[in-house]
This record gives sequence, C-alpha cells and structure tokens, in this order.
Amino acid sequence: MTRPDTTDYLHLFLDDTPLLDVRAPVEFDKGSFPNALNAPLMNDEERHSVGICYKERGQQAAIELGHQLVRDDIKRERVENWVRFANRNPRGYLFCFRGGLRSQLTQRWMHEAGVDYPLVKGGYKALRRFLIDSQEALLKELPLFIISGRTGSGKTRLLLETPNPVDLEGMAHHRGSSFGRTLTPQPSQIDFENRIAVALLKARHTKAGPAFLEDESRLVGRCALPHNLRERMTEAPLLILENTLEERTDIIRQDYVTGMLDAFIARDGEEAGWINFRDYLLSALARIRKRLGGERYQTLRDSMVAALDEQQRSGNADGHADWIQVLLQDYYDPMYDYQLNQKAGRIVAQGDFAALREWAAEQSPACTIPKP
Repeated sequence: MTRPDTTDYLHLFLDDTPLLDVRAPVEFDKGSFPNALNAPLMNDEERHSVGICYKERGQQAAIELGHQLVRDDIKRERVENWVRFANRNPRGYLFCFRGGLRSQLTQRWMHEAGVDYPLVKGGYKALRRFLIDSQEALLKELPLFIISGRTGSGKTRLLLETPNPVDLEGMAHHRGSSFGRTLTPQPSQIDFENRIAVALLKARHTKAGPAFLEDESRLVGRCALPHNLRERMTEAPLLILENTLEERTDIIRQDYVTGMLDAFIARDGEEAGWINFRDYLLSALARIRKRLGGERYQTLRDSMVAALDEQQRSGNADGHADWIQVLLQDYYDPMYDYQLNQKAGRIVAQGDFAALREWAAEQSPACTIPKP
C-alpha cells in the first residue's frame, strides 16, 4: 500500500522518522534535521550550473540542463542510493528545499525503479518554519528548571538523571568551557537550533512535567543558544548542585583527563593519541591565558606538563589534581560566585546529587526515576 505525502511535521520529529534529504551537499551542510541523510539529486556543481541557467534562460531550460547533467550512470547510482535508503527505512520520507521539482523528480525516478516513497510537502522550508514556530510557542508554556553549580560539580550527570532532560551540551558536542571540546565536530548553527527545537517538542509531547536544562552561557563552544531560549533560561528557577572540592576534582579528572585520553587513543592510536591529548589540554589552558595572567598561567602550565609526563610514564593521573584544584578555586569559582549572587532570588532547591535527583523526580509525578 502506497503511503501518502505528509504535512504531519510534528510526528515526523516526535517519532524520529528517517528523512531523505535530496538537496545539494552545500545546503545539507548549512543545516538539516535529526535523522536526515543527504543523498542529493544534484551535487553542488550541478546545482550551481542549473541555478545560473534558471536565472538566465528560465525554468524549462534549467530542467532540461538538469536532465543532461544527471543521467546514465550518474542517475543510476543516485537512484540506487535512494532505493537502498527506502528499503532500509520503510517508514521514512524524502524532501528537498520546498517540496517541489527536486522532490517530485526523485519520487518519480524511484517509482520507475519500483519503489513508491512519500515526500514531505513544503520540504525543508516548511519543516524549519514549523520548528521555529513550535519553539516560540513551547517556550511560553513549557515549565523549565535550570541546573546550576560550580565547575566540575557534575551538572550534566545530574541533568541526565532528571525525568525530562534537554541536553544542550550533548546536542552541541561541547561541554561549554575552554576545556569543553569533544572529538565529535560541532553541528552547524542551524543544526543545533533544529536539535533544540526537536528536543523541546519531545519534552512537551512525550514526557510529563517540566523540562530540565543545564545552566549555559550564550555560547556552547561555537554554537549560540537561540535568543528566546536564552531569555527563558535567564528567568527560570534554579537548582544548585553542591559537592566538595575533592569530588569536583575527581569529576574533572574523569571527564577531561582520563576520559579524553581514552577517546584520543581510541581514535588516533596510542602514540598519536597521546600527542593529540597533550595538545588538547595545553591548548585549552592557553585559551584562557590572558584571563589567568602570565605568571599564574605559567605555573598552571608547568603543573599540567608535569602531570602529563607522570601519567604517560606510569599511567597515574593523580598529579592532575594539583592544577585542577588551583584552576577551580582561583579562576572558575570566583566567576561562579559572582554570577550566582545575581541569581540568588531564583533558587528553588540546592543540595547534593541525591537530594536534587529526588527533588527533580517529585516535580514530575508521572515520571519515576529508579533508585541507583
């Protein structure tokens, strides 16, 4: 039975529906959607040539040029890619920019190959507009709580234990500080915005109770929070996660030292992994050199180099505690204390991990969190 084309944008996103994006790679790279795969009708050069032809000679001439550029083996290979996607994703849909000629041609060629596959009416433009409008509406009605706390307190770990988390750092592939880079490249700004909108839709439509987010600055790496979300976050109630300096030091060491070393070695191998890991830590420290001041920076760098040398020689990462604690106490904590003073009236709960985990569960009675 042939499935109809759709305008049910909401359930495309709520159901993580596989999407076949037949726009050119340059369009896809600028921004697309979660669960979208790029299998273009035309590559960037072909699209550019057709676009020039359209401006100079009109639509019919552009269509004829497109057929000349995408034919024979090129056409066969692209149709095979689409059919393969359809067979692997029988509940999916295809789209182009507006749901027009490119979608319809892709659909027709797939039909000629024996596969009927539905398209998204309105294409990328309609999907993007739906997400922008939905986010605007959701942020007026969806209750939000913001998890705050000193650097290294484990805010992300707590966030992921709440009933309804919206993980901004996870979507940005960045932990939000000078040391926050991960080995997964950050998404484009539009991709980031689309991921946030989809996450908020799911928080509203598939789970009960308020959404929880981690306290972030305007930028998460190079990804900027949407202005309307940032405004809501600066007004939302705060949960303050508290723990000891020793606990925070251990979390930093796990996340930014041992965890990152393992990731670099897994990606690059032992020798190159170590080289790239050292560069990652030293470069992250160098990025805040001006704010640290020359003397304090050099002291911290010497401590970091000594800890790296010992770790590489013996496998013991305990030496990193020295520079981590100094950086926390002398650099990050004063900034946090100043910022917290500006937010004191918004605090609704504070305590350790277990206490805030329980508090969050109580705000969402329909959602239960299993005890550890």
